[in-house]
Amino acid sequence: MTDRANNLGSAGGAALQIGGLHLDGRAFLAPMAGVTDLGMRRLARRFGASLTVSEMVAAGRYARGDAANRLKAEGAGAGFHVVQIAGRDPYVMAEAARLAQDSGAAMIDINMGCPAKKVTSGYAGSHLMRDLGLAVSLIRATIAAVRIPVTLKMRLGWDGQSLNAPELGRLAEAEGIAMLTVHGRTRCQFYSAQADWTAIGKVKQAVSIPVTANGDCASLADAVSILAQSGADAVMIGRSAIGRPWFVGDVAYYLAHGKARAKPPPAERKSAAGRAPRAQAPCRLRRAGRRPRWRCLAPTAGQA
Repeated sequence: MTDRANNLGSAGGAALQIGGLHLDGRAFLAPMAGVTDLGMRRLARRFGASLTVSEMVAAGRYARGDAANRLKAEGAGAGFHVVQIAGRDPYVMAEAARLAQDSGAAMIDINMGCPAKKVTSGYAGSHLMRDLGLAVSLIRATIAAVRIPVTLKMRLGWDGQSLNAPELGRLAEAEGIAMLTVHGRTRCQFYSAQADWTAIGKVKQAVSIPVTANGDCASLADAVSILAQSGADAVMIGRSAIGRPWFVGDVAYYLAHGKARAKPPPAERKSAAGRAPRAQAPCRLRRAGRRPRWRCLAPTAGQA
């Protein structure tokens, strides 16, 4: 065990407070469409994840009673119940946040990081990093609607020419956001290249609230490097938890104790992996003559 691991383990063992919530560790399961359903979140929490976040919930559909989005927002048995909402209308975001709170949510997370075209074309997700005025309006309305902590997930910016995460972070903190999560890529990078953990540090330097670093945490060593390079308070893990729901708990334990814990028995791992959702391989549309065809690609480890 290195000195750096020892030092980080000491810091990782300290309590982390998000608003009025006291977390028991510093490794979180990221929200992932089609992956972090309630079953996956329960598994991750059982294996020691410090916090789990729902799949992205479309605020408008959720507020109108859409059954699929109501299901995504459920959280019983997964530790602190965190619902991530996405939208572009302040009133609708407020209604969705209020509904989630009334349904038992302990925390609301606002999505300003999703890079998917179907989300950004609707002026939601990471598109909001191109319109900070609207972003602030959404944050203000959501916070005003609830009594529970509200957090924000974002990227470094829209592209390499607009790395405005520190500015958005400052604005969000001024409105009352309790924690920031920053994915170490721009929207235009999607999941290409290596996440820039050092750039996340610029957000940490700009605010006084907790900051969580996200992107490319595929090992215990990665978790140490992410926190060392970013100065962040916690790490959020996405695709590296697919098929191994115990991994986030492994990281939480390592950050708290500075040493790896014993792996779950093979039978338990096999059973858990079989029950955990597996993300479909990302697909790209490829034109072949006049008929479009989808080519599916294997997911890259560490994407989150």
